[in-house]
Amino acid sequence: MIDKQWASAAAAVADIDDGSSLAVGGFGLSGNPIDLIEALLAQGTKDLRVVSNNCGVDDWGLGVLLAARRIRKMTSSYVGENKEFERQFLSGELELELTPQGTLAEKLRAGGSGIAAFYTQTGVGTQVAEGGLPQRYNADGTVAVASPAKDVRAFDVRGERREFVLEEAITTDFSLVHAVAGDRHGNLVFNKAARNFNPLAAMAGRVCIAQVEHLVDPGRLDPDRVHLPGVYVHRIVEVGPHIPKRIERRTVSVEGN
Repeated sequence: MIDKQWASAAAAVADIDDGSSLAVGGFGLSGNPIDLIEALLAQGTKDLRVVSNNCGVDDWGLGVLLAARRIRKMTSSYVGENKEFERQFLSGELELELTPQGTLAEKLRAGGSGIAAFYTQTGVGTQVAEGGLPQRYNADGTVAVASPAKDVRAFDVRGERREFVLEEAITTDFSLVHAVAGDRHGNLVFNKAARNFNPLAAMAGRVCIAQVEHLVDPGRLDPDRVHLPGVYVHRIVEVGPHIPKRIERRTVSVEGN
């Protein structure tokens, strides 16, 4: 087996060129590969096409790349926490392919599994299937690029004829993910909510780069605890357990209530 450990986040992302496509793990701010994102920001890579559940917030996660005008296109299912995202999209500076969350997850999983496309009921009878969703605006607010219509077919399911829409799988040049633990062969363990889009993003990238809090020797991880096998991971960087971990909103209760 190949030792996949890299010395630093900067070294691991150094060959991500302008215009590259990225699949990035995280759900909200949970499980964001922030060290890899900040290393990419520092090296100045631009015109990125990013696939991720969301785009972080204005000053965290993918939001730092967005604020620096490094992202050309986002493929996401949720964009509601980032005001700069809204501004760039509505002004025509950013292209957006809005995708239902479960469909986005399956598109990444399918890409990583070698499946070219699949049919799903999600989006049937809406603009997701019929086309016309704005993907990029002109500066004057008119639609420059709209989503195309997708193939819709009927299949017999449990004795009932139902319509399904064809969705193409997603693969990307690179993927960036965060895990709580990994070994030098690339086997990864995710912690609780950070096991969200991280495994799926990892699968979709032709080159997967993982940052881990704890890096151990091969054989130290319990095989039953491994969430993603090392066959999907190409580079691994240890970032330590004390990296910042932010949340979007904190809700607390008043003592006694």
